[in-house]
Order: sequence, then structure tokens, then C-alpha cells
Amino acid sequence: MNMSFSHDMDDEYEKLIRRMNPPRVVIDNEACKNATVIRVDSANKHGILLEVVQILTDINLIITKAYISSDGNWFMDVFNVTDQDGNKILDEGILDYIRKSLGPESCFTPSMRSVGVKQSMDHTAIELTGSDRPGLLSEVSAVLRHLKCNVVNAEVWTHNTRAAAVMQVTDEETGTAITDPERLMRIKTLLCNVLKGSNKSSLAKTVVSHSVTHTERRLHQMMFADRDYKRTGEDVLDDRQRPNVNVVNWYDKDYSVVTIRCKDRPKLLFDTVCTLTDMDYVVFHANIDTLGTDSYQEYYIRHIDGSPVKSDAERERLTQCLEAAIARRVSEGLKLELCTTDRVGLLSDVTRIFRENSLSVTRAEVTTKAGKAVNTFYVRDASGYPVDAKTIDSIRQVIGQTILKVKGNPEDNKPIAQESPTRFLFGGLFKSRSFVNFSLVRSYS
Repeated sequence: MNMSFSHDMDDEYEKLIRRMNPPRVVIDNEACKNATVIRVDSANKHGILLEVVQILTDINLIITKAYISSDGNWFMDVFNVTDQDGNKILDEGILDYIRKSLGPESCFTPSMRSVGVKQSMDHTAIELTGSDRPGLLSEVSAVLRHLKCNVVNAEVWTHNTRAAAVMQVTDEETGTAITDPERLMRIKTLLCNVLKGSNKSSLAKTVVSHSVTHTERRLHQMMFADRDYKRTGEDVLDDRQRPNVNVVNWYDKDYSVVTIRCKDRPKLLFDTVCTLTDMDYVVFHANIDTLGTDSYQEYYIRHIDGSPVKSDAERERLTQCLEAAIARRVSEGLKLELCTTDRVGLLSDVTRIFRENSLSVTRAEVTTKAGKAVNTFYVRDASGYPVDAKTIDSIRQVIGQTILKVKGNPEDNKPIAQESPTRFLFGGLFKSRSFVNFSLVRSYS
């Protein structure tokens, strides 16, 4: 059978199911004292939990609690959400967007669900993966400037000696996407050389296209493919600093139960659900809770083939991948925010100043809208010492006191007290207690 025809048939079948069972969204601002409650009922499909969580997190809602159940053909979710300041969602524009994005009106408008790929001629997308090192972002930005490419949006993550970036660039003169094949090949070649640095044998990858994916999900996929979850001799975190991730099998129900205990932060739920989905696990039940600064997540999962986790090796890999997904977005370093009129070469100039002052960028978000550049950088001293306040003052004098501002301090990764891995938050949801706990013996270099 023609594969494209089969895919089209599956897509039409999915649309038919959604017509027969349109999703229902109920938003309640009275049921909970300090959060807006969103209930979503829909026909079930693989990946639907990620779609819902992504829509909520993309508009910067904080998910404080969630209850998920998708056994059988129906998907039922309850989310307690607040805004960034911890308040209920009262803005009718936002509430209407949630209803349209998750409700029946979203059935036949794939663009409202951005988990996927779409074409864009507004810019050229560049994906980079390679070994991290001080000054890397500065070198990449300088090459792009030399090639007359203007960076309009970018997101950069670093984790476990690896770096990944998704950058959207335009032609410096026309302000549109770069389409010339020879020029694109030159961009790809030069950037790949920069990523390799002096170590020509190191792994590096550059992809240039006009396809647009959800940036944060794509970064997770890139770092997963780059195996950043593999621990190295430079992985200095000890057990107390790692997220507490446990995977046990519940044979009576054919589930694997994943519990995660770690410091809470924005988009944590998206990061874990994204990883489970991209590893082809299906979440049948889940309970998410936040107590103070701590987050507690519990998932009842099976592989997409219907089986629970089958081996210690698979269990170890799943544990490491979830630990990595949580750690990638942890903002190590001093948070700096730059807000100014956009211009060609701005990113190159700013990151060059960071490099000249021995600052290394651990994470960056670059956005441009209506001629304004709003860039966020997390920086730390390239030698590993705390960032010197005098260094920051010097940099701000060069760039501009009102343009570059200090927005935060390095995050404090305090360990969370551990409890028995079989003390599940779902409590009495199921009565059987026939769990098998596979203890993992790890050696850390």
C-alpha cells in the first residue's frame, strides 16, 4: 500500500472520530480558590497529552496540578493553571484562545496545533548540535553576520557538554528567507566547522531548511538524538542534585510507573511529557502536584506497542532521558535581559562582549518583534567561578545600563528528601499492590 495514501486514510479517520466525538473544554474559575481549572474531554490519540500541555505552556500558563486519564478511547484531563504571577486566568482573550485551541474549533485547523512541521518563507531555520565550549554562541553569531544573515529568533540550550540551537535567520538585504542552494550549503559548511572547533573528529551537525517546528520540542529531540543524556566524566552533578526519577513495573495492570520529584519550574510538565512522547511511551494515567517549590509527577505508562518497560537497560535509559529533559532547561548562571531596537549583527556584538569578558552562555532566548529585540541570556564565568559583579557592571557600561539588565541569580538546586518509590500519589486509584521495584545500581565517573 502507498504509504502517503495510508497516512491520508489515518488522517481522515482521525477527523471522522473527532467529528463524531468533538472535544469539550470547560473552564472554571470558581472550583478552586487559587487557580483556574481547565477540563478537557476528547477522543484519545497518541500525543494528545503533549498537544494540550504545549498549548497551555506556549501562552505561559503555570500548571500547578493535573489529573490525566486516557484508558480506552477517551482522553480526560483536568489542569489547575495560573498566570506567571500565581493569579487565576481572568483575561477573556486568553480564555477564548484556550477554548478555540482545545475545543471543537480546533478539529480542522492543524495550524492551531503546532506539534509538527510547516513551511515558512519568512525565514530560514538553522539547527545546530555539537560540543559546548566557552564563546561558541559568539563564534556562530559572528559567522552568520559575516555571511550576511540576520538572526531574528533563536533558542540555545546546553547540557552535559553538548549544545543545541534552533535559529531563524533572514537575508541581511531583503529581510526574507535565504533560498539560494549554494549559499545555504556554504552556511551549513562554515557553521559545521565552527561547531567542530579544533577537534575535527568531534560530532557536529547542521541542518538548514524552511521547515518550522515547535522550537522547544525540536531542541529536546535534537539533544536526545545527540545522546546528551549519556553521563560523562565531566558530569559533575551528584545524586543529591539530580532529579529523583524512579521507574517500577506494576505487573497486575501491565503498567510501568514513573515518579519524578524535583524542584518546580515553568514548563517542567511539557519537558517530561515531551520526552515520554518522543520515546514512544503512552501515558494512560498521571497525577501532577506542586508543593511549595517542589514538583511531584507520577505517570502510568506503556510503550506504544502495549508493553511496560521490558529490561533494566530500558529502565536505565528512560531514567537518564527524563533526568536530562529536566536538566536541559535549568537556567544555570546569571540571568541577563537585553531590550533594544533590533539591528543586523546585534547578537554577534553582544555575545562577543560576553566572550571578551570571559562569560560563557549556558542558555539563550532571542526574539524580535516589531523592530524590537528582547534577548535573554544565562551566563556564568568561563572558569566555573561565580560571575563577578564588577564584570557585569563593566559589560553594562559598554552595552548600555538601560539596555542590559540583571534579572536574577543562579538557581539553587537543593536536593529533595527522598521517599519510597512505591508511595504513589494516585493512592487508591487501583487496589492491587503487586509492584516490582527494580533497583538500579549506577556508577558515576
